[in-house]
Amino acid sequence: MTQEEASNALGVRRQTLYAYVSRGQITVRPDPETSGRNLYNGEDISALLNRRSRGRGRASIATSTMSWGEPIISTMISTTAQGRLYYRGVNVGTLAESASLEETARLLWAMDRLPEFPAIPSYPGNAGRARVFQALAAEAAHAIPSGSLSRDARHRTMARIVGLVAGNFADLPQGPAPLHLRLAQAWNCADKADLIRRTLVSLADQELTSSAFAARVTASTGASFEAAALSGLAALSGPLHGDMTLRVKAVLEDALHLGIVPAVNRWMSTGEPLPGFGHKLYPQGDPRARALLGCFRPSPAITGLIAHVRERTGQEPTIDVALAALADHCALPGDAPFALFAIARSLGWLAHALEQIETGSLIRPRAHYTGPALPIEKGAP
Repeated sequence: MTQEEASNALGVRRQTLYAYVSRGQITVRPDPETSGRNLYNGEDISALLNRRSRGRGRASIATSTMSWGEPIISTMISTTAQGRLYYRGVNVGTLAESASLEETARLLWAMDRLPEFPAIPSYPGNAGRARVFQALAAEAAHAIPSGSLSRDARHRTMARIVGLVAGNFADLPQGPAPLHLRLAQAWNCADKADLIRRTLVSLADQELTSSAFAARVTASTGASFEAAALSGLAALSGPLHGDMTLRVKAVLEDALHLGIVPAVNRWMSTGEPLPGFGHKLYPQGDPRARALLGCFRPSPAITGLIAHVRERTGQEPTIDVALAALADHCALPGDAPFALFAIARSLGWLAHALEQIETGSLIRPRAHYTGPALPIEKGAP
């Protein structure tokens, strides 16, 4: 929308419209057809109007928080604003240019030194998510409650958990080398190590995701960091979160066998969103995907799919498409996209767990009951 259209839709003056933009509630970009004019995102304006129409009653506010709604938890860890992702005020796109995962952990965990992530393969058998779930569950069953640890001990425990997750997703070599180098070596793509590094840094956190919230809820009970990480991993495993890459791979396989246009038609005919395209936090496109896809040449099939969906729907690829493209480019194992997501995001889960522990508060929402009418009990007050 133009400035005039946006102001009229919201019924506000130009100054108020600018205030919405400065607070990150409306994204704006230059009009490619008219020099000196800006365009304001219509979806953001619709969202503002919807929130306004719901009113500000306690029930409507509570309902709106649970699905991409009003913020409900204060955090210093990360946020999205103006189409970008920030870790403690640092632009993640800038950070991913050179930072290691260890340096990212130091930032997210507010440490004064770099952590070390030891490779801890706790279970025999093939590396993968089953081994990670087993390892975390076994550790959580006997772990020390988080509140009993000093801050230094908490940091050591957090670093050990990252090593536990990584060491069970891949058969990592031991040693002091940064984690991305050891992962690339384990996956036989040492020449692609810098792409692994960029990916890990970009995926370490993203505000209050479902998995971060699960980790915070668990930590708020005083449970161990291991239990919080296990909760995060369980939430990440859903197809609407970290396992979205499996659905993206299915779209790509259809595109290869049926052709791009028939494949997209087939998926869109279901009425469901096309997996891997369009992100509610990034109306102008996922900056993580854009940056990662700009660092290598994806296959013609992936490039063609992105171009077709962009032309047809205006939607940009998410990080899930970039992960699928990376796995194909680097010839990674089948579950590597999920492994990269989980290893990186374990930093965020633990950062949120630590922050929640330090608040000393229990997360305990109330439920809005919609079941059968309750009987009137005699003697009830």
